[in-house]
Amino acid sequence: MRLLPAAACLLIAAAAGAGASRWLAEPVAPAPNAPPSRAAAALDGAAALALPRAAQAALPAQIAGTPVPSLAPMLKDVTPAVVNIYTRQVVRVRNPLAEFFGMPGGMPQERMQQSLGSGVIVDAERGLVLTNNHVIENADGVSVTLADGRTLEAEMVGADPDTDVAVIRIPAENLTALNLADSAQLQVGDFVVAVGNPFGLGQTVTSGIVSAVGRSGLQGLGYQNFIQTDASINPGNSGGALVNLRGELVGINTASFNPRGSAAGNIGLGFAIPANLAREVMRQLMAYGEVRRGSLGLDGEDITPFVARQMDLAETQRGALVARVYRGSPAEVAGVRPGDVIVAANGQRIDSAQALRNLEGLLPVDQQVRLDLLRGDQRLSVQAVLKAQAKEIDGGEIDPRLEGATLVELPERFRQQGLFGVVASKVAPGSRAARSGLRAGDRIGQVNRRNVADLPAFRAALGTEPRELVLSVARGGRFGYLVMQ
Repeated sequence: MRLLPAAACLLIAAAAGAGASRWLAEPVAPAPNAPPSRAAAALDGAAALALPRAAQAALPAQIAGTPVPSLAPMLKDVTPAVVNIYTRQVVRVRNPLAEFFGMPGGMPQERMQQSLGSGVIVDAERGLVLTNNHVIENADGVSVTLADGRTLEAEMVGADPDTDVAVIRIPAENLTALNLADSAQLQVGDFVVAVGNPFGLGQTVTSGIVSAVGRSGLQGLGYQNFIQTDASINPGNSGGALVNLRGELVGINTASFNPRGSAAGNIGLGFAIPANLAREVMRQLMAYGEVRRGSLGLDGEDITPFVARQMDLAETQRGALVARVYRGSPAEVAGVRPGDVIVAANGQRIDSAQALRNLEGLLPVDQQVRLDLLRGDQRLSVQAVLKAQAKEIDGGEIDPRLEGATLVELPERFRQQGLFGVVASKVAPGSRAARSGLRAGDRIGQVNRRNVADLPAFRAALGTEPRELVLSVARGGRFGYLVMQ
C-alpha cells in the first residue's frame, strides 16, 4: 500500500436524504382516507424536482411521484469498462540465520509476491487500459480480469511515476471503453460514482460528491492537481473509474488520506487524477514512451515571514518568489526577474513554490503560460512558452559548491527498481565539487535530508541557496553523506 493508499468509492449521505424525505412527506398528518390536496401534491412534486437526480434515488416513490430513480442503467454501460488488475513480482529473499551460520539456506530464494488494483478501458479498438503507476510498477507479470469473467495477460505501454499514471494493453476483442469527460468542467458538489476492486472482492460501485478540485500539497506524491471526493477508500480500488452521472470518466482514483492509518477507518478524503491530465499523459506515453514536461527555467521559493520582511512584502502575501532565472530560459525571454513574485499562472492562483512547480510539471512542452507578477508596487502580466525540461544541468549554475559537476536524471531502469534522485555524470578533476568528495557515478538522493526525485526537485531544493549543503550519496553498494564546502 502506498503512503496515501489507493482509489475511491463514494457514498451519498443516504441518511440525510431519507431524513429530508420524511420531513417533506409528513408536514401535516392528513385526515384518514382524505385525498391529498393539490397544494400538498404540488409541494411533493416541487420538492422532488428541486433535489439532484442522484439524491432523488433516496426518496420514496410516493414522494417523487414517479418510479424511483436509479443509477443502474448508467452503470450497465460503465461497469464492463472497469477491470480488475492482478500483478506478479518475483522477490529474492534470504534466510539471515542460515546465511550467518554458513548453511545452504543462506542462498537467495525466489518468492512470488502478488498485488491487486483496478483499471479502466479507454480505447476498445487498441485495448488500452488506464491505471495507476503504483499498481503495476516493478511487476513481472500483469493479468486483467474483465467484468464478463475473462482473464487476459497485459503488456506494458508506459508509465509516469510523477503523476502516478500508467497505460497497459490487452487483446482488443469485444471490449467496452469509457469516454473521457472534460474534467475542467467538474465542480464542487457534482455527483460522481466510483467503480473498482476493493480488497479483491470484485467489482464494487459506490457514489458521492466532488469535495474539491485542483487539490495539492499532499506529502509523498509527485505533481498534484487532484479531484478530492468524500470517498470510502479501500486497497484495491487504485486505478478505478470515477465517472459522472452520464457515465463519462472524470478521474482515475489514486489515493486516500488518513492521518492515523487505514485501521482508523475512512474519514472522507479521497483523491483522483483528473481525466484531462490522464489523457495528456497517455497521449505522450503513446507518442514518445515518456512524458516531456515543460519548464519556465526559474527557481522559486516560499514567502515566509522572514522573506516577506527582507523583500518588503506584506506578511500575508502569497505566491512564489523568483529566486533565480536561468540564462536563455522562457522566464528570462518573458522578462521575469529575480525578486518578482508570481501570484497566478493561466488564471490559477499560485500560493507557493510547490504550486508553481506542480503547474509546470503538469503542462506540456510549447504550452503558453500567462504569469501574473508583483514587482515592487507594480502588477505585471507576461507570456512565456514552456521549453522541455533539461536532461542535464551544470551544478555550478545551481550552487557554486557544485562547480565542476554535471547532473543528469536517474536512468529509467533504476526508477523501475524504486530508486530516485539524480546522478553526477561528470565531475571535473580539481573542481570545487571534486574537492568536496563528489565522484562521477554518485547518485544523490537527498539534499539536506530532503528527498529529491528528479532534476526539477533537485534544483528546487537548492533554489533557497542553503547555508549548509549536505548531500546523501549512494556509491556502489555504500551510502554516505557529503558536506559540500
